[in-house]
Amino acid sequence: MTETYDAIVIGVGGFGSSALYHLAKRGMRVLGIEQFGIAHDRGSSHGDTRIIRKAYFEHPDYVPLLQRGYDLWAELEEEFGQQLYCECGLLLSGSPEGEAVGGAKIAAATHNIPIEQLDLRDVQDRFPGFEIPEGFSVVFEPEAGFLKVEDCVTAHIEQACAMGAELKTRETVQSWESDGTTVRVRTDRGEYEAASLIVTAGAWTSQLLTDLNVKLEVLRKPLFWHEITSNNFRVEQGLPGWYFEMPEGDFYGFPCIDNSTLKLAEHSGGLPATDPMNLNREYFPEEHANVQKFVGEVLPELKPQPQRHALCMYTVTADRHFIIDRHPEHSNVIIGAGFSGHGFKFSSVLGETLADLAVDGTTKKPIEFLSINRDGLYQS
Repeated sequence: MTETYDAIVIGVGGFGSSALYHLAKRGMRVLGIEQFGIAHDRGSSHGDTRIIRKAYFEHPDYVPLLQRGYDLWAELEEEFGQQLYCECGLLLSGSPEGEAVGGAKIAAATHNIPIEQLDLRDVQDRFPGFEIPEGFSVVFEPEAGFLKVEDCVTAHIEQACAMGAELKTRETVQSWESDGTTVRVRTDRGEYEAASLIVTAGAWTSQLLTDLNVKLEVLRKPLFWHEITSNNFRVEQGLPGWYFEMPEGDFYGFPCIDNSTLKLAEHSGGLPATDPMNLNREYFPEEHANVQKFVGEVLPELKPQPQRHALCMYTVTADRHFIIDRHPEHSNVIIGAGFSGHGFKFSSVLGETLADLAVDGTTKKPIEFLSINRDGLYQS
């Protein structure tokens, strides 16, 4: 017997868990299907922490979404009864003409976001763990911080289920079809129907959207935890998160929250992950080389070799911006994809947006620049 729902969500990681929550909050009968467990470490939404910030250098049009996102994270935190967000600030550094510092200043000026221009003495006095390269500009965003990524996914799922959402874990979607009114989803365990479908499958998106020619590249991205050697790196001592635009790449990291290590990684680069189901999760020294160089130059009080590492995946569009839109051929199929390694902070608001599109067919949120029909997304 085929089970029927108002909406089905395929993939309940960062974005799918939020979509599930917002659909359930509207009183929808909703099903989430996940091929792994909840808050798993096989995709893109794990690794303890994710940066959240408002002075968004990638594109100022993201800022209104972030402002709503901050409100939704606070609401979820209150409902869940557990801290999800830590406001420790963010240090941005790079060439004065670079994308990060210049773009953050543009976003801050456009949307009246407080940021501080720091000189080297300011950095040394306030954040003594950093060695700023000669000629670099530094800005500090006080209303930034980090999200506890696994706890955020868990909170969305638990609150969704408390409002009546159903969940099928360790169940793999094999196919789906839509006649414009009803969507049918077949898995290795059963068949389900709904009025609408949301696809938030991360690195597996292309396998579920084979009828589209959108280019989504999946990259293997290592995360590293280095042992600290001083109290300068502890969140309790006021260390912020950071993002550095260096000549050899872009690097980000977090204050120490576990008493012994801090997490950092390279945002740029990345080896292709041709088979996300069988990602090699071993430590590759060549992937750590740029990080090790960065540690030696900017964070010399860290131990140079990682104490541990983990792997996640970026699913990247050609222009590094997200896709939030209805399927061009099936209006009751909604796509959330291509979050390109900077998406998790938006999952609260974009889950709400995906629910808007699934229920109402439209949204008031400013997502036109994330359309699936924009130039440059499709393979030639």
